[in-house]
Amino acid sequence: MPRTTTLECPGCPSLRALTFDALGLIKVIEAKGSQGGAPRVVERWGELDSSKCVLAASINDREDDPLLAVARKTGMIEVLSAINGDICFTVSNANEDGPRPEDDAVVGLHLFAGQKLGLTSRSCTLLTCTTKGNTSMRSIEVTDSPAGSASIGSSNTWSVCSSGNILCSKVDGSENYAIFGGKGVEMNMWDLDNCSKIWAAKSPPKNSLDIFTPTWFTSSTFLSKDDHRKVVAGTNSHQVHLYDISAQRRPVISFDFRETPIKSVTEDLDGYTVYVGNGSGDLASFDMRTGKLLGCFLGKCSGSIRSIARHPELPVIASCGLDSYLRFWDIKTRQLLSAVFLKQHLTNVVFDSNFADEEVKPSVAADLPLNAEQIANEMEIRDEEETLPLKRKKASKEEERRKKKKATKENEGNKEASKENNGSKKKVSKENEGSKKLKSKKSKRSKCEIHDES
Repeated sequence: MPRTTTLECPGCPSLRALTFDALGLIKVIEAKGSQGGAPRVVERWGELDSSKCVLAASINDREDDPLLAVARKTGMIEVLSAINGDICFTVSNANEDGPRPEDDAVVGLHLFAGQKLGLTSRSCTLLTCTTKGNTSMRSIEVTDSPAGSASIGSSNTWSVCSSGNILCSKVDGSENYAIFGGKGVEMNMWDLDNCSKIWAAKSPPKNSLDIFTPTWFTSSTFLSKDDHRKVVAGTNSHQVHLYDISAQRRPVISFDFRETPIKSVTEDLDGYTVYVGNGSGDLASFDMRTGKLLGCFLGKCSGSIRSIARHPELPVIASCGLDSYLRFWDIKTRQLLSAVFLKQHLTNVVFDSNFADEEVKPSVAADLPLNAEQIANEMEIRDEEETLPLKRKKASKEEERRKKKKATKENEGNKEASKENNGSKKKVSKENEGSKKLKSKKSKRSKCEIHDES
C-alpha cells in the first residue's frame, strides 16, 4: 500500500501556482491569507484529451503580461497568457520531412525572458528540444489580428546528440547556455548565441567487476543562476552528480539517494542547495558543497515525483507527480504546508511570483474625524444594542453532562429525604397508636376502680 502522511498541515502563505497534467489540462491553484492559507483550484484551462498531454512547460514570469509556453504530445506549442489562459499563438514543432511527433516528442522547452535574436517588444523566443536531439531556437512575432496568429522570424536549428535519447534539458539564469543529457547521452553544454558545444562530460569508468554502467540521465539543473559552470544531474541509477566544467569532465561530487531513479532536481536561491525527488516519492535537500544530506521532507508522497518548483520569493517549494497531488513544503522546517488533489497525473508545476492576495483594506474615510450627526447616529445605535436582550449561548456537551449529573444527584437526594420523611412519619404514627392504647387501658382501669368502690 502507498505510504501517506498523517501530519497536520498548517496552511501556506498567499501564492499562485499552475499545474499541467497528462490529459492536457492547466489548473490554477491559489492560496489566500484571508482564507486561512488553504489552496484551492480557481481556474481550469483546456479540455480533457489524452492526445494533448503536456510534456513540457515554461513561464516568462514578468509583471506586465506574463506568458506561458506549453508543449503538447501532438507536437504543437502554445503560448498563452498566464493571467487568464487566453492563447496568444500556436506553433507546430513537427517537420514535414522529420519523424512524427509521437516518435520525437518535445522534452525541453524554454520561453526566454530577455530579448534574443534582435527581437522587438511584440515578439518572444522559444527554445525546444526533442528526444532525438533536434534543437531549435525561434523568434516569433505576434500580430494584432483577432485570431492571435504569429509569424516565425529568424530561427536556428541544430542537433545536440548523434545517438541515444535526450531526456532532460535546462537553460541557465543568464539565458546564454543550455545543458542536455539523456539515455546514452552524456551531459553536454552549448552556447546559445553561437549554437556551439563548449563542454561534454566523460563516461564513467568500469567498476571493480569490469562492468560498464551505461549513461542514463533523467534530470538536470544549474546549481546557481549566476554561475553556469556548475551543473547538477540525476541518473536512473539513483545517483546525483555535480559537474564543474572549469575543473574536469567527470563528476566532482557523486552520491546515492535511496534506491529508485532520480526524477526531478531543482536548485535553491542560495546557490548551493538542491532539492531531489525520486520515483518512489521521496523528497530531500542536499548541500552540494559537501554532498551532505540536509534532511528529508516530512511526509510521504505515494507516487513518483515528476516536477519540483522553488518559489522565487517565499521559502516554499512545490512538488507534483503521478499520485495526482500538488504539495507545498516549507524549506526551513521541511514540513508539509498543504496538499491539493487534482485527479490527473501531473507532469509539471510553475509559480507565478507576481500574484498578490487581494484582501479588503480599511478605507481612508474610517480614519477621518466624525461630525456631530455621525456621532449622534453612533450613540443611538449603541443604545439600541445595549437595550436588546442578549442571546444565550448554547451550552457545550460537557456543561450538559454536568447538569445531568447534578440533576440525577439531586433526584437521588430527594428520594432519600422522602424515604427518611416516610420513616419518621411511620414512627410518629406508631408512637401515636401506642399512646392511644395506653390511654384506653388507663380509662378501663379507672372504670373498674369506680365499679369496685361502688
